[in-house]
Amino acid sequence: MAENVTSPWWQRLTSIAKLLFWVVLAVVVLQQVYSSSKPTAARAAILDRFQLERKSRVIALIHRQDTVSILGVPVGSHISIEDSEAVLRAIRLTPENQPIDVILHTPGGLVLAAEQIAKALVQRKAKVTAFVPHYAMSGGSLIALAADEIVMDPNAVLGPVDPQIGDLPAGSIVKLLELKKPAAISDEMLILVDIAAKARLQVAVFVAEVLAKHLPRDKAAALATALTEGRWTHDFPITVELARQIGLAVSTNMPRTVYDLMDLYPQGGKGRPSVLYVPLRPMMPSRGETPRAPSSAPEVPTR
Repeated sequence: MAENVTSPWWQRLTSIAKLLFWVVLAVVVLQQVYSSSKPTAARAAILDRFQLERKSRVIALIHRQDTVSILGVPVGSHISIEDSEAVLRAIRLTPENQPIDVILHTPGGLVLAAEQIAKALVQRKAKVTAFVPHYAMSGGSLIALAADEIVMDPNAVLGPVDPQIGDLPAGSIVKLLELKKPAAISDEMLILVDIAAKARLQVAVFVAEVLAKHLPRDKAAALATALTEGRWTHDFPITVELARQIGLAVSTNMPRTVYDLMDLYPQGGKGRPSVLYVPLRPMMPSRGETPRAPSSAPEVPTR
């Protein structure tokens, strides 16, 4: 007669723990997949609607602090080579006679990537419009300069396009030679001074070529110098008013659809929102007045 053998309690507990682990892992993975695909589909639907409204190719280059991975680690993004490759592909697949609209919301990124996108946009025959709902700094501003028209929110800003060498502005590095004699500067810093001078010249020449599509050569060169020489700090806000003063074609007729798209890019990685507001109620009474209930039918005067 066979003898019944029961496994120890700790083995059963281990098996249950393993099963629970795999179940929880599967739920988390499915939740991540579902939660990421839903906003992506909504964004694509708005882009498709905007394309139909504008009869154009719409390309969104939007960088937020996104929540990624199972642990929800916030990661800030910027203009990368992968971005430029994707944008260039979209431009290449667009007929030459079809306008292109670029929605920009970015702190900037790699100079090479931004220059690739700007060069491709400048070469377009049809109209290129850049929409800036909040900000397009550094490389984002460089891309906006390539557009035939820049549409900004009245409070949106662009920024200078002076190159940065690591975390240091090229203009400030070059100025070091005015403050110190070369003998008093380390070899490493002298090398940085040389690199900074080259970078500043290269970017200034490129920006001047971009601006020459819409401005006379002398004005394009002067504006390119102002934007690249380090006259301002790298985060200096170029407002709508200042952009117009320096010769950029800027409009503030921002379509509502662009704001709808931005609503689908919430900031990630926050336990609670730092800004909170609620929708306005219709027919809000002034202080001291009695609220009046809305009438379901128009009033008919009595005789």
